[in-house]
Amino acid sequence: MAHPFFGSKRPLLFGHRGASGECPENTLESFERAVAQGAMAIETDVHLTRDGEVVVFHDADLARTTDAVGPLAERSLTELQQLDAGYRFSPDGETFPFRGKGIRIPTLREVLRALPDVPFNIEIKAASEPLIEAVLDRVAACTDRILLAAAEDPTMRALRDAVVRRSLEPALGASVGDVLGFVRAALAGETPPAGPMALQIPPSFGGQPLVTPELIDFAHHHEVQVHVWTVNDSDEMLRLLALGVDGLMSDFPGRLVGVAGSAAGA
Repeated sequence: MAHPFFGSKRPLLFGHRGASGECPENTLESFERAVAQGAMAIETDVHLTRDGEVVVFHDADLARTTDAVGPLAERSLTELQQLDAGYRFSPDGETFPFRGKGIRIPTLREVLRALPDVPFNIEIKAASEPLIEAVLDRVAACTDRILLAAAEDPTMRALRDAVVRRSLEPALGASVGDVLGFVRAALAGETPPAGPMALQIPPSFGGQPLVTPELIDFAHHHEVQVHVWTVNDSDEMLRLLALGVDGLMSDFPGRLVGVAGSAAGA
């Protein structure tokens, strides 16, 4: 894989929404903790505010992680940054150690500036041409450390078209349809559809293993990486590393780094 995002080290160890098992997800605090723990890249998500700013946030609605409810897209950046992004986080379901600590919803521009040497895996969460264009505006100067993806097929197609039109060269992930097409091609021994540089998939789907030695070999034969999400169990990390996956995503990147180090030294 030639794209600089992937570097030369394998496997890539991602902080999933930062160190989201230990502190509020998709916040600068979460990203900084993941990097301090040894994460090699950050997986994150983006939405567009009412006034056209790209913010780092997973859900379309604010209720799960903040002290507000309602659609994010209906708020301005100023309104969003008045919210408490640490309000709902609890390590045990009973205590809320980050409430009232000043943790805010960050902009994509802010996190890229704060962590200038860190690769970012960015999922575009809304089927929105303005969001795609705004994201590309913000990553245009640093595409060598960017992987862009979208789960929805139309969004991924629009993203690929925009990247080509603008002559940009971020790494590109896969939509759900891309993954299904790739798996079908692997099972049939056919040439897979063009597009993805990386498949980012769960270990299993519908009760059946998805990440198998055969799929990994097929992907590697076609110069496509296999990144697996979201893996928090140490034994599962070891099993997937032994299969030869190219990347793992975890809510506990410190644990992942420790397991990968032990596996490499075994």
